Amino acid sequence: MVYVHYSSYSELCRGHVCQVVICDQYHKGIISGSVCRDLCELNRVEWRACLSSAPGQQVYSGRWQDKEVTIKCGIQESFNPKAPRRELVLFDKPTRGTSIKEFREMTLGFLKANLGDLPSLPALVGQVLLVADFNKDSRVSLAEAKSVWALLQRNEFLLLLSLQEEHASQLLGYCGDLYVTEGTPHGSWHRAALPPTLRALLPSALHRAVQQWLSPAWPWRAKIAIGLLEFVEELFHGAYGSFYMCDTTLANVAYTATYDFKMADLQQVAPEATVRRFLQGRHCEQSSDCTYGRDCRAPCDRLMRQCKGDLIQPNLAKVCELLRDYLLPGAPANLGEELGKQLRTCATLSGLASQVEAHHSLVLSHLKTLLWKEISNTKYS
Repeated sequence: MVYVHYSSYSELCRGHVCQVVICDQYHKGIISGSVCRDLCELNRVEWRACLSSAPGQQVYSGRWQDKEVTIKCGIQESFNPKAPRRELVLFDKPTRGTSIKEFREMTLGFLKANLGDLPSLPALVGQVLLVADFNKDSRVSLAEAKSVWALLQRNEFLLLLSLQEEHASQLLGYCGDLYVTEGTPHGSWHRAALPPTLRALLPSALHRAVQQWLSPAWPWRAKIAIGLLEFVEELFHGAYGSFYMCDTTLANVAYTATYDFKMADLQQVAPEATVRRFLQGRHCEQSSDCTYGRDCRAPCDRLMRQCKGDLIQPNLAKVCELLRDYLLPGAPANLGEELGKQLRTCATLSGLASQVEAHHSLVLSHLKTLLWKEISNTKYS
């Protein structure tokens, strides 16, 4: 048992490998970024607890520039520490000689492919270039361009740029494709004082019971839930298209010290265009074959044996399923019945996600109003 735990931990927690590879590329002049010097020369980035839940995505709590931070870095599953070849694929674009105009067009093409052909994308390209120019010298070097291009391949980084900071952690800096955000919010599963290797072993009922036990008082939960519902609204009506939550669990329900909702992990929030491209025309025998992430599921056309592009269950329905477990225990007696009824109605929203906008908005508005009425004009609002 001890050996299994050690083996699993060593697979999940390889931040030292991240640092070796990133700093190797930095010293060769291939990548750059605002964190590089502190990480690779001055040793001013402190790595603390390992929070990784998958070997390919390293997550650590840490400290940088006198702030509590979260450090994230990707590692290929087949990475061999004796042969760090990752940079050949990851930092291969853009190539030497690429002009800023070509890089701008290259970035726009990437965003169109992943977010759809939206009129707002040129503004997002401008944001990408601002992030790339970390030293504010009004030019983007090849190392800066390679770094931000590698970051764009990380789904969460793209989401951090696309969504408002109100519901997502603020990006603080990067080096190559390693990036640093605000510290892990309160209430996320990473804070549940259990090692990563034990999380997957908990039965779902015990999982929920522990999370409820660790949750704040009900009025604070109501405030957090309102923030989560506002986040769902933003995903549906964002400036850069629609997004789907494809791993809808209480593990991602986190909050600040003032109980404002924060999404703990954006890795499984995916742009609509990306999900459609993955599902459309995919071979299937049943609808479970048409799944992106953990729970973004599309219908299977059994005659054609191909997945369709539209999802069966909208974000709001999945979130309301979560909120039944999160809000009903301990709810005020005068509210419990009506809240339960609205959450049941919401959780059974069905139909193709792209066709439920009017009903979706109405149900969401009713839920927010019900919760706000209960906590408004109190210290919890």
